[in-house]
Amino acid sequence: MTAADARGPGEAAVGINQLEGYLLWQAETDRARDSAREFSASLPWLTIAQREEVEHAYTQDRLEQSKVYLVRIAGRCRELQHEYQQRYDALRRRLAIAFVVGSCLTLTLAVLLGALLTAG
Repeated sequence: MTAADARGPGEAAVGINQLEGYLLWQAETDRARDSAREFSASLPWLTIAQREEVEHAYTQDRLEQSKVYLVRIAGRCRELQHEYQQRYDALRRRLAIAFVVGSCLTLTLAVLLGALLTAG
């Protein structure tokens, strides 16, 4: 048995999520670089050094904006997850209460019916 075999399904899911995050960020980095190249191409008077500097600054700015958006979205996702968990917990409690009340009513009716049948 290897170390990878000893890992649980939770660890595998974490690893897959990390890999997916890495690949998504690499794709975002590529898009930022492509946008920077397109932008610098619209400025034909730039020297090679200036073009590289503009592309670097543009890429860094775009990636910083992406990080801000991702942090905001992740925060909102956590808020929604918490809200939905609270709703789920409340619904589960209501269902449990309804089950207990229904069971008590059924048991009470069965006892009353049994009493009526034996008395009659």
